[in-house]
This record gives sequence, structure tokens and C-alpha cells, in this order.
Amino acid sequence: MNKTLVAIVVAFAGVAGAQQPTSPATAQQPGAGTQQTQPGASQPAQGAQPGTTQPGTAQPGAAQPGAAQAGGAPAQPAQKKEIKDPAEYNAYVGAVQQQNPAAKISGLEAFLTQYPNSVMKEDALELLMGSYQQAGNQQKMMETAQRLLQINPNNVRALALLAYTERTAAQAGQNAQQNIANAKQHGQAGLQALQTFAKPEGMSDADFQKLKDQMSGIFNAAVGIAALQDKDYKTAQTALHTAVQTNEKDFSLVYPLALSYLQAQPPDSVNGIWYATRASIVAPTPQYKQQIESYAKSVYTKYHGSDQGWQDVVTAANASPEPPAGFAIQQYVPPTPAQQAADLVKQKTPKDMTFAEWELILSAGTPEDKDKVWNEIKGKPLIMEGQLISGEPTKLQIAASQDDIDAKRADIILEMNAPIPARLMPKDGGTVDFEGTPVSYEPSPFVMMMDKGSLVQKAPAPAAKKPPARRRTTKKPQ
Repeated sequence: MNKTLVAIVVAFAGVAGAQQPTSPATAQQPGAGTQQTQPGASQPAQGAQPGTTQPGTAQPGAAQPGAAQAGGAPAQPAQKKEIKDPAEYNAYVGAVQQQNPAAKISGLEAFLTQYPNSVMKEDALELLMGSYQQAGNQQKMMETAQRLLQINPNNVRALALLAYTERTAAQAGQNAQQNIANAKQHGQAGLQALQTFAKPEGMSDADFQKLKDQMSGIFNAAVGIAALQDKDYKTAQTALHTAVQTNEKDFSLVYPLALSYLQAQPPDSVNGIWYATRASIVAPTPQYKQQIESYAKSVYTKYHGSDQGWQDVVTAANASPEPPAGFAIQQYVPPTPAQQAADLVKQKTPKDMTFAEWELILSAGTPEDKDKVWNEIKGKPLIMEGQLISGEPTKLQIAASQDDIDAKRADIILEMNAPIPARLMPKDGGTVDFEGTPVSYEPSPFVMMMDKGSLVQKAPAPAAKKPPARRRTTKKPQ
């Protein structure tokens, strides 16, 4: 688990323990207006920052609702809690002041067993959750988080810990389907809970907003990864972008953000290329860096039409986690068939063109360009090669261009001069060499009619000459 995030959650509970409840000596008397317990009353360490999560390769999940950014009007601080029973107070303080995680766990479990309805129950469970986390007991940590949610479904500390742990486990391929489903649930609940999250006592508005932004990043990460797996790309883009803004170097979020742009239909190639490039920069290993950079460059080249300017994108992405204002990549727009036909007529004479180039001009060219080519080849015998689509003794249907060969579609109909003898009849799908004279054509779908057809027999390749035999000689004795 990410150490900095662990520090956040532990700090939530640890400082809560340091902020002791009102002691019996100063507590109000029953009936004098006892204050109410507030969700999230324990105080986190101020200014704690979540760090970079470990990268994962799997992308499991389910669809998620749109992302939310923590915000709103300045929150009122949580009210201070009271313990009226001196024995309960001493048991709680004695437990939370333990420095050893094992001793603290033992003390808090004993306190919760002895005082199951304590006003400090939620705070004690938060401390216990953090202590199990410090002790490296993830199973108990998760169980304690669930206990917290049973008494307060809006406990953001428990929701954040669960959403983060489940999301990273799912990305690592650990019980992916169930973990991402749980992360989805806790991410959604966490975003909702942040709307009423009470400011811990003593925390400034600025630090509280910073803390909520960090928590929002954790919840949106769970939402976004799940949405990406479910191909809800719009939600994934919004949620993951929010998460990346709080964790700019987190490869396990930056790379999925790139995919959410590139896999969308239609894709957002500019943002996708940017974040794929950023992912290569923050990749955790040289191998990941090389693979992701190669992928990002290939997407750039396809979109731009060449790799010209690619290094400028890499330089900019190294300098900033976000695209600079006005960032753009010019998209390559291939020429239309009509433009290609016009260029061909300018570059080549009809006799130097291939059959596929004739087909392009005769199907997509201007009337003038069509006439220029057709008048050059009409009525003139041509020797060609193609693939037989179907054949009869007096007629062959042939594909001569590579596109039509791949599509198994005839673009030539050849009327034979005489029926083909059975022993010479080519097989469907085989290569056929023939001679024919163009007489007409249909532009769309293109097909050229030829007559005076005949099969052309290729001369066999000359046999390789054997090297002369070496004569064996016997040396006579001297």
C-alpha cells in the first residue's frame, strides 16, 4: 500500500487520539445540553499529501457515475465529544496513548468490548483501523473499516481506505471483479460523504479544503478505473482526470486516463497522446517506459501522419503534468480518392500505371481524367495476372487489384476467344495469367469487361545447371 496514503489514514486516527475527549472533571452535567457526536470528528494531520500508488496492469471494473470534486461552502468544525464516566475516560486515554501498535490494538479492542456504546466508539475504531494498518495487518484493517461503516456509513476515513485498497488490488489482478465492484461502491459513497464531511477541530479552511481534495482524488480513482473497465469513457475521463490532478506521478492513474481518451468512440487523440506520453515519463520501470513511449509515439504518428514534432510533445510533457494552454496536434487528413486520382494522372502516363491505379481513376477521377486513361487502354490487348474468383470454359471472373483479391471480388470479366479445355481450366482461387482486350467498364462497383481472352502459359524457369563432376585422380607413387 502507498506509504503516504497510509500516513494520511493513520494520521486521521492518531491525531484524533491526541485530541482527547472532554474529561469528567470538565464535562457538563446530564441535562445541561450534552453535545452530539459528529461524523468525522477526529483530526487528521494538517497538510498530509497522498503519494503515488503502485502501478497495476489489469483494468477490471464496472460503470460509475460522474466524478465529484470536494468543495462547497466552508464547513463548520466538528463538536468536541465528552466521556462522563471516569473509568471509561481512563480506559480510552490509556489505550490511545500507547506508542506500540500491538499495545494500542490490545487497549482499543478491550475498550470497545467494555464500552460498546461509548461516545468515542467511532474515534476508537478509527484509531484501531490505523493501528492495524501500522502493524501491517491488512485483513484486520479492512474488517475494522467495515465495522466503522456499520456505525457510520459516511465515515470518509473508512471509505477512503477501502476504496483505495480495493482499487489497487483490482488493478494488480487480485480478485479483480469483486474488488473493483467494492471499490465502485465505496468510491461513490465517499464522494457523497465528502459533501457533509465536518471540518476537524483546529484545522484551517485551507487545510480542510486540501484534505477534501486529496480524499476526492482517492474516491475518483476508484470511480474512474471502474468506469474505464465498463467502457464508460466519459465518466472515466472526468473521474481519472480529477484523481490525476491530486497524484500527478501516479502511473496507475495516468495511463488509464490516457486509455480513457484513446479508447473512446470517437477517440480524443490529442488528450490521449498527451497522457500516454506523461505515463511513459512517470512509468515505474525502464521496460514500462519504453513500451508506453513506443505506444504513444505510434498513436502520434498515425494521428499526425508522421513522427515530425513528436520530440516537442515529449519535452512539453516532461515539463508539465497538464497540457499547456492551446496545446494541439495537427491531424493528418488523407487525400480523397478523387485527389489521389488527380495526382496519379499528373505523375504517370496510363501505360506506366498498375491495374489498381486504372481502377482508382476510372472509378473516382474526373470525367477528363477518366477519358485520358480509358482512351489509352480501350481496345488494346493487355497481358495481366490475377486471381480467379470463378470460371467457366467461356468466361472468367478475375480479381486483379490487391484490394479486390483480399475481398474476393471480381474486377475483371474476361470473355474467352474459345472454350478452355478441361485439362487447362484454372482452379478457383488460383493465380491465372491471361490476355484480354478492354471493351467497357462500370465505375461503381468497379468492373472492367474484356474480350478476346486467352490463357497465357508462362515459360518454365530454366533448370539450374549441375556443377561438373570432379574427376577423381590417383597419385602414382614416385
